[in-house]
Amino acid sequence: MIVLKCHVGIGEKVEGEALVAQDNFSARYDLDRKKGVFSRPDHELFGQSYDGKILVHNTAKGGVASAWMLNEMKTQGITPKAILFNTANTILAQGAALAGLAMCDRFEDGDVVELIRTGDHLIVEPETGTVTITNRVE
Repeated sequence: MIVLKCHVGIGEKVEGEALVAQDNFSARYDLDRKKGVFSRPDHELFGQSYDGKILVHNTAKGGVASAWMLNEMKTQGITPKAILFNTANTILAQGAALAGLAMCDRFEDGDVVELIRTGDHLIVEPETGTVTITNRVE
């Protein structure tokens, strides 16, 4: 097991499979909220499902629309389990809180996009500011 320390986050403890991209994240412009996939053609994760995954990105982009999109995704029942960032903006943090979505950022151990691999099994504990890699993909 590998335990990563981050800033205390938002939301409840969740666990699941990581989906990692160097690209930044916008709920409004990167996602098809009805199909549950990344829809921006030049996004690294284009065509891949985000539903039930723990997304790992460099930073959040976008404004108020990205925040309310997270809540709309929750009402559709198609959401990631959590989003992890190197840095998140306050608007997306508010959106995650409104949607009841786990979110953490500011990892002490380095670049979260480099520390976590797609397919790694994670336990995200926002309240304690820890992300545990329980099963590492080789």
